Amino acid sequence: MTGARPIAVAVVALCLALTGCGVPAQDEPHEVALPRRPLTDASSTVVSADPVGQAAQVLCLVHEGRLAQSVRRADAALSPQGQLDALAAGPTEAEQAQGLSSALAGLSLVLATPPVAAAVTVEVTEADEGAARSDEILAYGQIVCTLTSRADVSSVAFTRGGQPLRVPRGDGTLTEQPLGAEDYQDLIGPP
Repeated sequence: MTGARPIAVAVVALCLALTGCGVPAQDEPHEVALPRRPLTDASSTVVSADPVGQAAQVLCLVHEGRLAQSVRRADAALSPQGQLDALAAGPTEAEQAQGLSSALAGLSLVLATPPVAAAVTVEVTEADEGAARSDEILAYGQIVCTLTSRADVSSVAFTRGGQPLRVPRGDGTLTEQPLGAEDYQDLIGPP
């Protein structure tokens, strides 16, 4: 009689473990989205353009007039300048097919200073510096949100010709101060 009790306890524990975990049984494998660092607390669109690779590279592109994250996979992590170069190159064909675009046409982006205390400075030049841009907020939002998606960057400041550049926040106000993704929170993700 004493040997039956441990067996009964083991059977009950096994039954609870098999039925109580909350994950339903599936016949087929399915894709699992791994957690990533969010742009802000607001929801954001995540598009995985490249399904292979060990390192996830987050680029913020534009989808229907809002900022949306696209995750590209690569064998190795890009440097901040490499990530800026990928952003300036624009969306891939797969990203374009998903409705993603970029507001960065005509901008040249150079990391003016390496990350120091998690802050970077980006030197911006435009092909036609006299042209007014209606998508300027989205363009700067793309840069800020892409760079601050990295664990080693918390803020981005901008310069032109080595001088501080006043750029728009998500609400349209201009600032020379370093910006973070929270400055563009209202533009991130679906409306």
